[in-house]
Amino acid sequence: MAKIDDLVKDFLAQKRIAVVGVSDKRETGCNLAFNNFKGAGYQVYAVNPRINTFNGAPSYPDLKSIPEKPDAVFMLTNPKVTEQVVQQCVDLGIKHVWMHCMMGTKPGLASGMTSVSQSAVEMCKANGIAVIPGTCPNQFLNPDGGHKFMRGLWKLLGFMSVN
Repeated sequence: MAKIDDLVKDFLAQKRIAVVGVSDKRETGCNLAFNNFKGAGYQVYAVNPRINTFNGAPSYPDLKSIPEKPDAVFMLTNPKVTEQVVQQCVDLGIKHVWMHCMMGTKPGLASGMTSVSQSAVEMCKANGIAVIPGTCPNQFLNPDGGHKFMRGLWKLLGFMSVN
């Protein structure tokens, strides 16, 4: 069983991160993740096919449109979109994927509030992609009080292990 902290450490060691699911309609955890990655010095790429810019930066319709290949991809999307994004990761040779879930990493928790697709997780594993199937980078990268609390609670409840 992989330890979430090891997977997170490996993910955060990457330099170029695509953030899939940013929104110009409302503030989201994805927007916060984009801003946190950028504030921490990462080269960050916004991905949303409906918008051309995000926070003054270009927004790309998909991973293949980004001018240089990202090292890692974080997504806060519908699970069906997650499957499409993971296929793009396979096609591009991206080896680090993080699928958001508010409730940690246990399959089935918060099924209406997750980006995790079990078939996408399996696709990652079959293609040598290190995958974090759940939780949120905002709980690890300069977390605010609420995200620190969630990380501690999910760990206490056993929701932070990855198979």
